[in-house]
Amino acid sequence: MKDKRILFVSSEVVPYLPETELSSTSFMAAKNAHSKGVQTRIFMPRFGVINERRHQLHEVIRLSGMNLVVNDVDMPLIIKVASIPKERMQVYFIDNEEYFKRKAVFTDEDDNLFSDNDERAIFFAKGVIETVKKLNWAPDIIHVHGWMASLLPLYLKEYYKEEPLFTDSKIVTSVYNNGFEGDLNSDLVNKVNFDLTDASKSKVLKTPNYSNIIKSAIENSDAIIYGSESIDEELTSFVASKEIPSLEYEAENIKETYLNFYADLLADD
Repeated sequence: MKDKRILFVSSEVVPYLPETELSSTSFMAAKNAHSKGVQTRIFMPRFGVINERRHQLHEVIRLSGMNLVVNDVDMPLIIKVASIPKERMQVYFIDNEEYFKRKAVFTDEDDNLFSDNDERAIFFAKGVIETVKKLNWAPDIIHVHGWMASLLPLYLKEYYKEEPLFTDSKIVTSVYNNGFEGDLNSDLVNKVNFDLTDASKSKVLKTPNYSNIIKSAIENSDAIIYGSESIDEELTSFVASKEIPSLEYEAENIKETYLNFYADLLADD
């Protein structure tokens, strides 16, 4: 895997957000690949709870400045970057004042999901892809973590399917037991369909709950990794029905296991 390129896209990454199974695993997967000579890039949303001064985030002017269309509205994209101390790994942050300035991550002070989480997820997916295009950095593997990143596989396979930079990229989605209660905005499927030519590709999103958003990612991935020991049977059955490579949960030795899984996926091409 040395000199291969892996793009890690995660809703949460330590040390920028609190330590959870998802934020720790996505960081460790990137760190371990980086330590083996793999070229890595990490992308996450620039949530308002992230302390920019402490973590030394700074805007990358040459990457910022474009507008992304979300539901027929132009939304400015701001790209910030930081380096994880001691690791020499760069983390790119997708930012927009309307979507990410608030001092919260997914829910308000009453623990209700933000009504625009659907648009935040679309903006994040498109923002990652457009930034990677600007970097002209073709990844061999794209590894997706967390539900807010889970529209990325659909957008790569449909909206950006003619983009040559990603022609040979293999998409891996990690499935975690980190769902949310209730549904996202019921207009999510219509907002996604604004970008797609084939509405049948998004039909699973008609009921925009956690399971269906993850199912969309699974449908458009080349392989699945189980990131939690206990996963809802509805999702494990759905993965099995797709007959794509999957990696069982690993509590300890993800270092070699993940790298071997990536290598096998690329060797099957």
